[in-house]
Amino acid sequence: MQSVSLARRAALLSPTMPAPAANGSISFDSGHAFPGVLPDLTVEAGDALSRHRAETLQYAPRTGLPPLREWIADYMSADGARTAPDQVLVTNGAKHALELVCRLVLDEGDAVVMTAPTYFSAIPIIRSYGATFLEVRQDAEGLDVDDLAQLLERTTRERGAAPKFIYNVPDFHNPTGVTMSLARRRALIDLAARHRILLVEDSPYRKVRFEGEPIPSLKALDRDDIVIQLGTFSKLLAPGLRVGWAAGAAPLIARMAQLKSDAGSCPLTQRVIVEFCAAGRLDAHTRRVQETYRAHRDRMAAALRRELPAVSFEIPHGGYYLWLALPPGTNGDELAARAAHAGVTVLAGSRFFAAADARRTAQFVRLAFSHAAPDEIDEGVRRLAAAFHSLGAGAVAGAVAAS
Repeated sequence: MQSVSLARRAALLSPTMPAPAANGSISFDSGHAFPGVLPDLTVEAGDALSRHRAETLQYAPRTGLPPLREWIADYMSADGARTAPDQVLVTNGAKHALELVCRLVLDEGDAVVMTAPTYFSAIPIIRSYGATFLEVRQDAEGLDVDDLAQLLERTTRERGAAPKFIYNVPDFHNPTGVTMSLARRRALIDLAARHRILLVEDSPYRKVRFEGEPIPSLKALDRDDIVIQLGTFSKLLAPGLRVGWAAGAAPLIARMAQLKSDAGSCPLTQRVIVEFCAAGRLDAHTRRVQETYRAHRDRMAAALRRELPAVSFEIPHGGYYLWLALPPGTNGDELAARAAHAGVTVLAGSRFFAAADARRTAQFVRLAFSHAAPDEIDEGVRRLAAAFHSLGAGAVAGAVAAS
């Protein structure tokens, strides 16, 4: 093939797609929904294509169907984040919403703050806009605001400009599962307000809570219109619907809508969601999702304690993932490769750091407990343990630090 001059953002990408998983492979690498919790939307889809076909088979409003925007606004308000419909933009999932935020605020060379580690799919989206990454530490309480304060002072002094936004997943963080404490959330809001920096709150797992009381979202604590919250129906309802949203100050949402180039997100799937929620089905469905994934989490944790006592991990109170810290000398990238050969797919920890540092990133892997059935979880962990022992690291002593 004759060489083509690529844009910088495309030149950074691999020229080949990843190989598909082998037949019979068990997937711990992706946050897919468990098939058993996908809802039956036959009635809603039929209604959308009959009574509402003049709406659902046309182009949609760029901002989203009005009844869906109203429902999302009410849903967020009930969660403590007072929101009006003109503060909501319907998108093709939360990643689309993040890309629109990048279009809204990023110029080449701008800085973006992310936790180390962070959601791996956010990294290439932000990188494609020419941003520089600034990593901030996090611990059991989430993003370290004291570390962030020092980072902002140093960055502003050295670069002459503050970062454009701070990206965070405060509830059941991907990949670590950590939930940011209320004190840290308030401190983060105050710090961002003082520096006039946009906070991008990615919140796909907020309602996938298994234990404990919910903590107010960053959007609920925001009094200065500095938070844009990203939401999605993928984790609660069905990822294939490809419907999410961004919620923020109305002038920002209006500009983001003008940056959309999709002639409006799919009206058919939007109407299906409207009908499902209007029928009052979401609450019962949410409880089913919570109960199912809690059982999956407990099954995977028990299997890891039994088969891989040398790894350590914390038990998240919600979400989709376990973040495994491997014994010293164990390389996560090599373990992921050997696990795939053994018939189970996991993600190496190096995928989750914006700034590459092999010494720091090599000794983690992320496991998703959402998609596999309980018996597949047991078998998948056995395969992972076999891959681990094949590295020669199985003799490393260690106890599972699960709590």
